Amino acid sequence: ARVLEIAKRLSLQAARGETVEEEGCEKHREPLKVFCKDDETFICVICRESRAHRSHTMLPVQDAVQEYKGQIQAHLQALKEDRDKLLGFREVEMRRSW
Repeated sequence: ARVLEIAKRLSLQAARGETVEEEGCEKHREPLKVFCKDDETFICVICRESRAHRSHTMLPVQDAVQEYKGQIQAHLQALKEDRDKLLGFREVEMRRSW
């Protein structure tokens, strides 16, 4: 959800031509340039080297955004198809009841 929220905000700011502000690490005040897949959170380069994240799987922020964006779009497509099926069933039932 956090990835989606940040991706939406970045997309909206880029579409408006605004400068994209990067959120900083609360602990180190560094830019969040890495995504920790294990914790599903954005972290800074200093946090990446900490004991807490050292053994975790990491991705650059842009790669993580693209990966999750693809997953979200696939889930959205599946939900749209399910909705269309349900609306079709509803229409059939309404016609049959008339």
